[in-house]
Amino acid sequence: MTATDDTTRGSAMEIHRLLDEAFAGVEMTADLQDLKEEMRANLVARAAEFEREGLSPVAAAQRAMPEAGDIRSLIDEVETATDAATPAWARYRVRPKPGFLVRTVVLAAVAAAALTAVVLATVDVAVPGPAQLVAVVAVALAAGLVVADALRQETTTNYPMPAGRAAGYGAATTVALLGAGGAWRYALDRELPWLIGGALAVVASIVVFTVLGATQTNRHKPWVLRFAASHQDVGDRFTEDPSAAARFGLYTVTLWLVAIAAFAVLGLTVGWAWSPLALVAGFAAMLLVLARMLFAPRH
Repeated sequence: MTATDDTTRGSAMEIHRLLDEAFAGVEMTADLQDLKEEMRANLVARAAEFEREGLSPVAAAQRAMPEAGDIRSLIDEVETATDAATPAWARYRVRPKPGFLVRTVVLAAVAAAALTAVVLATVDVAVPGPAQLVAVVAVALAAGLVVADALRQETTTNYPMPAGRAAGYGAATTVALLGAGGAWRYALDRELPWLIGGALAVVASIVVFTVLGATQTNRHKPWVLRFAASHQDVGDRFTEDPSAAARFGLYTVTLWLVAIAAFAVLGLTVGWAWSPLALVAGFAAMLLVLARMLFAPRH
């Protein structure tokens, strides 16, 4: 190895050190790494020219560095170009936690097994009565736990929901499914207490869902709010006017309370074959209210 090679290596090492200092604290990407390597090659070649003019390796490297310009500005330009080419959801993406995925798969498997028992009982396969009740409870609890657990997770667009509110949504889901289970048992046994209990459970879940929805505060992350602000022309009325969403929730509870009451009255008077008409009418009225509130003239 010649003295010239030793000198060149000395300036190259000094260039490496100076570039590492310039890029300190920068989160390196493939584009930034390419920029750094390109600058490194150019600066090493330039320092070698200064060394041939008689400068020491350190002096040659320090003289070559200013010729790279404002390195921080170059880094900002590369980062800006990268951000512009990458969708916002990809830049801020949050991957699900492995523990959450495992819990969801396990609970889904439990719910699927329990639901199988419910289906078998529906098609007249011999399933003991206690096993049917356990299956309904298992489906309801598994679904409620999945809902609560999912709301507690940070996502790309939202922060985690507070534990109390997430538990409320999970409990409301469980109660709603228990109410559906009561209606299912009534369809099998024709025992009126199952129908009454199921209807009360569904009404209670609707009330809880409405209260939680009407009192919900913002969970969106700042980048989502900035994106929404830049696309206000495509926002829905409930997003722009939370009070309208709260009113719709209260209207929905009232409509379904009336519909369920009408369902029971029709069933006990003119016959259960006619009672579903009350639910159909309630659903149609809810859709009309929704359309009226979403698309009414805005002041």
